[in-house]
Amino acid sequence: MAVTPAIEMRGVTKRFGAVEALEGVSLEVARGEMFGLIGPDGAGKTTTIRLLCGLLHADTGEIRVLGRDPVREHRAITASVGYLSQRFSLYGDLSIDENIAFFAEIHGVSNFHARRDRLLEVTQLTPFRKRLADRLSGGMKQKLALACTLVHEPEVIVLDEPTTGVDPVSRREFWKLLSHFLESGITILMSTPYLDEAERCHRIAMLHEGRVLALDEPGRLRRSMPGRWFEVVVTDPRAAAARLDTGAGTALRTYVFGDRLHVWIDHPDGERARRLVDDALVATAAASTTVRAIAPSLEDVFIAKLTGSETS
Repeated sequence: MAVTPAIEMRGVTKRFGAVEALEGVSLEVARGEMFGLIGPDGAGKTTTIRLLCGLLHADTGEIRVLGRDPVREHRAITASVGYLSQRFSLYGDLSIDENIAFFAEIHGVSNFHARRDRLLEVTQLTPFRKRLADRLSGGMKQKLALACTLVHEPEVIVLDEPTTGVDPVSRREFWKLLSHFLESGITILMSTPYLDEAERCHRIAMLHEGRVLALDEPGRLRRSMPGRWFEVVVTDPRAAAARLDTGAGTALRTYVFGDRLHVWIDHPDGERARRLVDDALVATAAASTTVRAIAPSLEDVFIAKLTGSETS
């Protein structure tokens, strides 16, 4: 017997006036999976999450969370789903203990004390349980928000850019916590603008302007890119990219990454591709200090999908 996916979206469209926030989005999230919604601001990530939580109505299409309609069966969904929004509302004049107790009571959980103690231990907040939320660091607030989201023992947790604005150390600790809860069988759907975080997900959907550009495992998306990729260090990356794009022919594409270029060339042979890149740099007077072969990153995949420069 087939197992029902934790989350299903079929041809979902959502408009806000003349703006089409989502355009025919379809995806599935398996039970026990960590699934990432990846994309820049305005891509449709938060709209997708709010639809899944029953906070918005879809204009067209079908949505199911744990086999239920999140709008018509909203009460049942809230009992089984934890939602951590971009601006999770902790109560600053309440302690850590009191915040968790408050959210437990909202969900109708009466015997929550043992669960609270376990969550505080896992998040390493036990020594600070009497501290007011207003006196917590950014990373500690995120841990407390996650504990509040999990106190009613949901089957699915939905996280909307949970690490935005958090320092790197706290981000790393937060991801350790997510891995811990994933091992317990919880399904996690999260949105993030950080493509390095996407590598930690089982599968991702790349969103842009409400459309799904690509959906697969991060590794398979990277391996699906044709041709060869090179990192080129130049003194003026933007000027060099402009010269290469206009003078090197259609088989080569360049993307600026900080102080260097990523160059894609449509050729299967690595040594021949390297010579073609060297020749293009010389021909366009784009003097380089270093050229090295690289594997495409998810950023490379996203940009290639966005510009349509990849081929099948």
